[in-house]
Amino acid sequence: MTVAKPTHIRYLIVTMLFVASCFSYGDRVALSIAGAAMQKELSLDPVKLGFLLSGFSWAYVLGQLPSGGLLDRFGSKRVYGISIVCWTICAFLIGFTGYLVTAWIFSAIFILRLLSGLAQSPVFPGNGRIVAAWFPTAERGGASAIFNASQYFALVVFAPLFGWLTHSYGWRSCFWFMGLFGFVLTFVWWKTVYNVKDHPLISQTEIEVIERGGGLVNVDRVAGAKSSGNPLSWSGVSQLLHQRMLIGIYLGQFCITTLTYFFLTWFPVYLVQARHMSILRGGFAAALPALCGSIGGVLGGLCSDALLRRGRSLTFARKAPIIAGMLLSVTMIACNYTNVQALVMFLMSLAFFGKGFGALGWTVIADTSPKELIGLNGGLFNLFGNMAGITTPIVIGYLVQKTGSFNDALIFVGITALMAIFSYVVIVGEIKRLELSPAPRTTTM
Repeated sequence: MTVAKPTHIRYLIVTMLFVASCFSYGDRVALSIAGAAMQKELSLDPVKLGFLLSGFSWAYVLGQLPSGGLLDRFGSKRVYGISIVCWTICAFLIGFTGYLVTAWIFSAIFILRLLSGLAQSPVFPGNGRIVAAWFPTAERGGASAIFNASQYFALVVFAPLFGWLTHSYGWRSCFWFMGLFGFVLTFVWWKTVYNVKDHPLISQTEIEVIERGGGLVNVDRVAGAKSSGNPLSWSGVSQLLHQRMLIGIYLGQFCITTLTYFFLTWFPVYLVQARHMSILRGGFAAALPALCGSIGGVLGGLCSDALLRRGRSLTFARKAPIIAGMLLSVTMIACNYTNVQALVMFLMSLAFFGKGFGALGWTVIADTSPKELIGLNGGLFNLFGNMAGITTPIVIGYLVQKTGSFNDALIFVGITALMAIFSYVVIVGEIKRLELSPAPRTTTM
C-alpha cells in the first residue's frame, strides 16, 4: 500500500544503512581501540595481536558467497536483520571472556570474532543490493558513498568513545556497549526497512521516480517468490569470474580495503606505539583522520554523480574519483620522514580523505551487477575485498615485529593504493551492467 503525498523514503532507507554499517564497523573498531590494553593484559606480541585483529575477516570472507546467495533468495531485510542479532550476541559475549582463565581468553575471543565475521558477512552485499533497489542510477554514487562512509564515521564516533571506556572501565566495557545498543539497532531495523513497493510510507510518485531511473524495485519480490533461477549457484559464480571487468573491480577492492583495514586495525595502535600517545589520546586522535575519510567518502560519491549528470560517461564518472583518491592516499608514506605529530596527523587525514574519496567500489557493483545476481556479485566482490582484512593485520604485524617500526607498514599500504589505480586503469575497461545468459540453474552450493 502506498500513500498519495510525494515522499523521499529512499533517504530514510540509506540513513538506516549508514547507521547499521556504523555499528558493524564499530564492532570491528572495538578490538582495535582496546587492543593496546588487551595486548598488555594478555601479554600478546604484535603477531598474536595481528592474528586476533584478523580473526573477524577469516569468517567474514568465507561467508560472502553464501550470504550473497541468501540475500538473493530470501531478501535483504530478513537476512540483514538476523545478521545484526547474531553479531550483537557475539560482541556481548566477548566482554565476558575477560573472566575466563587467562590461557583461554585469546582462543575464546578469536572464536567469537570468527563468528562475528560470519554474522556480518551479509552487511555490505545487503547495502549494495538495497541501494540498487531503492535508488535511480544517477543517485547511486551518493547513496553508496553515504553507507560506505560509515567505515570512517564509525572511527569518528567509536574511537573516542572506546578510548574513554577502555581508560575508565577496561577493555571489556567496549564490547558490552556494542551488545546493548546492537539490540536497539535490531528493533529499529525491523521497523524501518521494507521492499520498495511494500513500504507503508512510500508514495506512488517516489516508486515511479526510482523505477524510471533504473532502480530495481522488484528485486526482493523476485527473491521472495523463489524463482526457478537458483542464486546459490556455482554456475553464477563461474560466469561472474569470467568477466574481465569484474576481475579488475575485485582486485581494486582488495587494494582499497587494505587501506581500510590499516586504519581500522593498526592505526590506533600506531598512534600509541609509534607516536607515543596514550590510549585515551590515541582514541581521540584517530577520530580526526576518520572524519576526513567520512567527508571524502560522501564527496567522492557526490562528485561521481555530478560528473554523470554533466554528461560524462559512467566509466569516467566512476574511475576519476577512484584514481584521484588513491593518489592522495599514497601521501601517508611521508609520515616516515617526520617526527612532528601535527604533520603526521595532517598527512594521515589527507590519506584517509583520499581513501574515502576513491571508495566507489559498491557504487560500481550496483552499476554493473547482473540483475539476477546482485547479491551474489556483491558477496563475491566483498569476498575478494575483505581478503585484505586477513592479510593486512598479519602482514603489518610481521613487519612491525621484524623491523621494530611502522615504516615498512606504511610503504606496504601506500603501494597497494597504487595497485588499485593500476587495476581500474588497465584491467577494468568500460563500466557497464552485465547481462548473463542463460540464467544459472545447476550445481548449487
